[in-house]
Amino acid sequence: MTNSGNVPVRHATMRVRNLAVVLEHIARHQPVTRARLAELTGFTKTTVSNLVGVLDDAGLVVDGAPVHEGERGRPGVAVSLRGDGAAGLGLEVGVDHLSACVLDLARRVRYRHVVTGDNRGREPAAVLAALAGLAEDAVAAAAGQGLTAAGAAVALPGLLDRGNGVVRHAPNLGWTDVPVTGALAGLRAEYDNEANLAALGELWFGGGTRLGDFVHVSGEIGIGAGIVVDGRVFRGAHGFAGELGHLVADPSGPSCPCGGRGCLEQIAGRDALLRAAGIPAGDAPLDLLAARLAAGDETAHAAAVHAGRSLGAALAAAVNLLDPDTIVLGGAYPPLAPWIVPPLRDALAAGPGSLRRAVPPVEVSALADGAAVLGAAGLVIERLLADPGPLLP
Repeated sequence: MTNSGNVPVRHATMRVRNLAVVLEHIARHQPVTRARLAELTGFTKTTVSNLVGVLDDAGLVVDGAPVHEGERGRPGVAVSLRGDGAAGLGLEVGVDHLSACVLDLARRVRYRHVVTGDNRGREPAAVLAALAGLAEDAVAAAAGQGLTAAGAAVALPGLLDRGNGVVRHAPNLGWTDVPVTGALAGLRAEYDNEANLAALGELWFGGGTRLGDFVHVSGEIGIGAGIVVDGRVFRGAHGFAGELGHLVADPSGPSCPCGGRGCLEQIAGRDALLRAAGIPAGDAPLDLLAARLAAGDETAHAAAVHAGRSLGAALAAAVNLLDPDTIVLGGAYPPLAPWIVPPLRDALAAGPGSLRRAVPPVEVSALADGAAVLGAAGLVIERLLADPGPLLP
């Protein structure tokens, strides 16, 4: 292709990049005037006005009330992200649930639904078909609010080959080499590990940047860890980083579906905790466990202490390896935090040979078990803000 043939392509690419720059600053500083956007971006006021006009025509931004940004001069018209129009769909496949969440461009939750049910032993095709049905319901509910799902992200447990769209191994579901790409017909979708998306959910909707570099522990039936460094998820060489639940906590412990023995999730995972506390599966078992702990039940207390100590010992090794600013507990752990966190902190402080003068603080997520689906929907919004090209007229 000649250079002259490249010019329109380069111009279109530069235009989309400039639109993304303006859109990002609107998202970060809204409501913000065009004059202020010119200062923030380094573009001329005319360029900013033209770019904002394109974004307005695409239904991505909207003008608000006039605002004064100084003591002199005429007020400017503030621009903000539009609350209707494009939206992001987040979906999650859990061992005992499926969930969906829709966020508008301003990152407000507009729809949320959870379907409980044990997915262990179900054929992967049946689970993915149910997820597709949940997605259809979410898209329809969003449309009823004037929203159009511009894409989807799906949180999945286990080892995920993101490049090929294949769940390589999800021990608690019994999945091996299950292709997931194309499970959501009619939607642009990407797939990621649920612990990674839970960590992003915490970054964008929970503790945020004040957490610094952090490890988010998703305590479900399995235990996963999302590692955030410099505002990005650390995935490792093959995308499999963060499998905290399969660190060996007790070499002589119970067997694990992964094929190992004494894995951390067999001691500190949700089902392991309930078994140790003598609580059968049923409706709201965590509420029952919390109630027994609050009532001083000795069996429940012993189970919580053992789980907390085991989790703390595993995290002590992670602290030595990763040196995070903060550890965040999510998933099933927040309602049990008063009983799990003290022994966890003790084990963390007594960890093997830490060179740090102080162990990192342990925080409890306010998002609990909803972090992954929020992170999934948030990922779609982040993608749209970084590349609004598909939404442009």
